Amino acid sequence: MKPFDSTSKRREALAALLTDPNEEVRTAASEALERLEGLGSLPEVLDVLKRGTMGAKVKALYALGRIGGDEVLPPLLYCAARPEDDIRSVAVEVLGALGHRGAIPVLRERLSDPNPAVRTRAVAAVGNLGDPALAELLVPFLDQGDGLLDAEAVTALAKIGDGSLEAKFIGLLRSPHARTREAAAAALGNLPVS
Repeated sequence: MKPFDSTSKRREALAALLTDPNEEVRTAASEALERLEGLGSLPEVLDVLKRGTMGAKVKALYALGRIGGDEVLPPLLYCAARPEDDIRSVAVEVLGALGHRGAIPVLRERLSDPNPAVRTRAVAAVGNLGDPALAELLVPFLDQGDGLLDAEAVTALAKIGDGSLEAKFIGLLRSPHARTREAAAAALGNLPVS
């Protein structure tokens, strides 16, 4: 069985609509095909995750995010600890998008990942969890001064933080990095007023 055979009937039916005389129907069919491209049954996705090429594995991780539910958490947690940077990075991103509290221990570990891209996605993922109790994990990233981690930390903390970070965000408006200044300005506009 080829990957994602369970969606082949749907894909064939939708492909026929790509030449429909109505533009809205063509657009809907195209968008549905795009979603199905990376979506299959959980066993199929897990098989691709085990045996696929790097690109197929990355698509499978995103498919796990679209499938959702508690059953996708174990493979995502496993992948978030894999040695391949790309796999870890995408797994962390998907865990953050799912917002499952069971991901907190792994996300906490990835905050000190040797790869800056993985750390950046972990900061964003922690922010996506929306838990103010996790803000203390992100505050140290405000002092990174690299224009990437500090900007992501500002954005994440604006989602879960409170007005107590106002002074820190005001200070970051003087950062030499435009991305950090932009994130700080946006955060100041969204922080609750004490």
